[in-house]
Amino acid sequence: MADSRPLVILIGAPGAGKTKIGKRLSRILGVEFIDTDKRIVASHGPIAAIFSRDGERYFRALERAEVVRALSKPAIVAFGGGAVLDEETQKDLSGHRVVQVSVSPEAVASRLRGSKRPLVANGVEDWKALVAVRAPIYDALASRTVDTSHTSLDSIAAELAAWIIKDTA
Repeated sequence: MADSRPLVILIGAPGAGKTKIGKRLSRILGVEFIDTDKRIVASHGPIAAIFSRDGERYFRALERAEVVRALSKPAIVAFGGGAVLDEETQKDLSGHRVVQVSVSPEAVASRLRGSKRPLVANGVEDWKALVAVRAPIYDALASRTVDTSHTSLDSIAAELAAWIIKDTA
């Protein structure tokens, strides 16, 4: 692969399945998988701890740095749900294959139970409010949208892999 850009960038709400789809896609396509949130956790500790210790603004600065790093690799990349709030990140996504991973409130409710996600600490009601604000950004940035509410992640990953292969051929 001569291109040093990501094959696809996965964006969307917390709990939608970006990481799980990204891992499956990377296995199918034989390329690296980068989860920007996981990289932040590996370097700085749990996201909830960063939020409580240093605040959301500090976390967003760490997130922006990871986004920039990830955008220079020929990989499958999953952004944290709020990464697209940054205007520079929005600009950076122009010309990339961007897939919005969506999920219904009913389907995400069980995924959020026991979650340590600071912005959805109170469950699905917090999630709905967060998604209402972010949905127009996700919609504007996405070249394609997949819904994980009732479709297996394996079949979604296979569909996306076929699309990427066809698009890069």
